Amino acid sequence: MKPMPTDPGPPLLYLVHRIPWPPNKGDKLRSFNILRQLAERHRVYLGCFADRAEDMAGAEHLGEWCAEVHVERLRPLPARLASLRGLLTGEALSLPYYRSAAMRRWVGEVVERADIRRAMVFSGPMAQYLEARVGLGNAVIDFCDVDSAKWTQYAEHRRGPMAWLYRREGERLLAFERAVALRARAALFVTAAETELFRKLAPDTSACVGVMQNGVDAGYFSPAHVFPEPWEQGGPTVVFTGAMDYWPNIDAVCWFATEVLPRLRVLVPGVRFYVVGMNPAPAVRALAAPDVVVTGAVPDVRPYLAHASAVVAPLRVARGIQNKVLEAMAMGRAVVVSAAAASGLAGEHGRDWLAAGDARAFGECLTALLAAPATGAAIGAAARRTVEGHYSWSAHLGMLDRLLDADGDGALPAAGAAGAPCPAGAPA
Repeated sequence: MKPMPTDPGPPLLYLVHRIPWPPNKGDKLRSFNILRQLAERHRVYLGCFADRAEDMAGAEHLGEWCAEVHVERLRPLPARLASLRGLLTGEALSLPYYRSAAMRRWVGEVVERADIRRAMVFSGPMAQYLEARVGLGNAVIDFCDVDSAKWTQYAEHRRGPMAWLYRREGERLLAFERAVALRARAALFVTAAETELFRKLAPDTSACVGVMQNGVDAGYFSPAHVFPEPWEQGGPTVVFTGAMDYWPNIDAVCWFATEVLPRLRVLVPGVRFYVVGMNPAPAVRALAAPDVVVTGAVPDVRPYLAHASAVVAPLRVARGIQNKVLEAMAMGRAVVVSAAAASGLAGEHGRDWLAAGDARAFGECLTALLAAPATGAAIGAAARRTVEGHYSWSAHLGMLDRLLDADGDGALPAAGAAGAPCPAGAPA
């Protein structure tokens, strides 16, 4: 852990939709590493929500990097009910979901008290708290993924009223994202593919958006560490890691277990599928069988990755670069990813990872890997080199210093962004 600098610099407001501690899942890993980067040159005032009671204690840990931490408990069920107000107001339901009078009061009070003139916002809906003195023109927005497109993609897997509701959310949230991007100092996405998708959906934002890729701690996730096998039985093992209450992960493992695993059982007798991650949903727990192990939360995912014969990321709904994929690659494992999960991923199919478009292709890729361990080892070694060369957190996040410290009225172009800076005061 890096201590706060002795001269932390100017004050900065950092708003995050989910408390960045513990950094044990995709969005928390990104938001936490952003916090560490910001704390090197700023006095950070962090405002965030915690949707799990046990996460409220995270404020104590985050004090190492923050001048002040305000954590507000968000209870998912009441928040979902509150989000329905959006049907009356005409706005995206995601906005009232994260709307809190107490958070708004804290933001207003701390901005005045600490004389804050710059802000970093993680996740679009948190931009609704920027007003008056620290407005969007003084803020960098990390959308991470195009969330509006994610809702539209969800609609493709639903029918009836839910399909309509998800399509509506995609449309209304895109309008909000566009308005925020046009007014912000800079709007960032996790991959070039996500950035180009947003430019396509909102062409007038083309000059306002840019890329800030994910990273991975290659020292922590490293094949140099030695771990005991986390399972007693021998035989080939295929591993998936991730938070198992997240719908794209639920969909991925259920699809894999029903569409891919039956084919694999025939071709690779004795193969076992391990689903490793916290809070397994009922549909995930129902997959448990002699050759499907649902672990629930584990203290450390690295032993499961280190001893996996292969790692899979069969996500049918995926946006941006998946941390679970980077972690497996950093551990020197051969990974088979879906086409959606491969989008924007550095490296090449067949050398650094394998991409499969359907159940049959997944089965063929895994059969080949499990039959030839040397091939898997070579792909894993190449994957590790790709992570070391392309996915350093510090290299990607250093751009935030330039974006937040620069003077001037307009937003600054992010690395990889095309065009000129977004004009100051661009209409929403």
